[in-house]
Amino acid sequence: MSASNDIIHQQHRLRIMAALESDRNPLDFATLKSVSGTTDGNLGTHLQKLEGAGYIAMTKEMVGRRARTWISITPEGRRAFRAHVAFLNDILGNKE
Repeated sequence: MSASNDIIHQQHRLRIMAALESDRNPLDFATLKSVSGTTDGNLGTHLQKLEGAGYIAMTKEMVGRRARTWISITPEGRRAFRAHVAFLNDILGNKE
């Protein structure tokens, strides 16, 4: 049986990782804020946690006078997310 990933398991981080895994392209901060249902500050905290684990990479670009943050899933993050999904499928009895 697979093991739970305590970093990814938190509901907002799970939503963030699912969005990044399914899109395959970097997503901007505003998109992930909408997907996760969090505030700016809360999303920033979750992104820092995921980045610290090596699961995401963040880049910033200037658009006019504002910085735009792009977030992408790393290969390590993709492996961790897929392993956590396998864990969830195991406990739900899904055979995939």
